[in-house]
Amino acid sequence: MNNSSFLQQTAKPDLAKRLILFAWIVTVVVLVLVGLMRRVSIDLPEGWDLHFLVPFHATVNALTAITLIIALLFIKQRNFVAHRNTMTVALVLSAIFLLSYVAYHFTNDPTIYGDLNSNGILEDKEKAQKGGKRKGLMVMLQTNNVMEAVIFKIIFLNCILFNAEAFV
Repeated sequence: MNNSSFLQQTAKPDLAKRLILFAWIVTVVVLVLVGLMRRVSIDLPEGWDLHFLVPFHATVNALTAITLIIALLFIKQRNFVAHRNTMTVALVLSAIFLLSYVAYHFTNDPTIYGDLNSNGILEDKEKAQKGGKRKGLMVMLQTNNVMEAVIFKIIFLNCILFNAEAFV
C-alpha cells in the first residue's frame, strides 16, 4: 500500500472508539501489574534463572527508542505507510519489553540499591553512604515504570488510529 491509497481509505470511527477503549483497559492493566510487581512474588521452578533478561530489557528499550525516532522521521516526511509499519514494530517491541519486565519482577527478588553487604536489608549506615544518589535512582526508576506504561499507550493509540484510518 502506498501513501495515496492509504489516504483514500475510509475512516472507521466506530472501530477507532472501540480500540481506544481497549487501549485504556490495557493501560490500566499494565499500571496495575507494575504496581503489583514488588508486592506479589511467583516462585520459579528449580534451576530457572531470569537474570539474563536485565540486558535484554535494555536492548529492547534501546531498539524501541530507535524505532520511535525512525517513525517520527517517517511522519515528518508524510510517509504514512512507513510510519504505521514502524509504529507497529515499536508496539511489538514495547509489548515484549513490558511482558518480560513484569515477568522478571514477579519472579525475582528486588535488587536493593545501596545494600552494600548484600544481606537484603538496607541499613542506616548503607543509606548514609549512598546518600541522595539512592533517592534519585528510586525516583528515576519509578518514573521510568510509569513512563513505559504511558509510552506503550501512546504507541498503542497511534497504531490503533492509523489502522482504523481515524487520522484520515
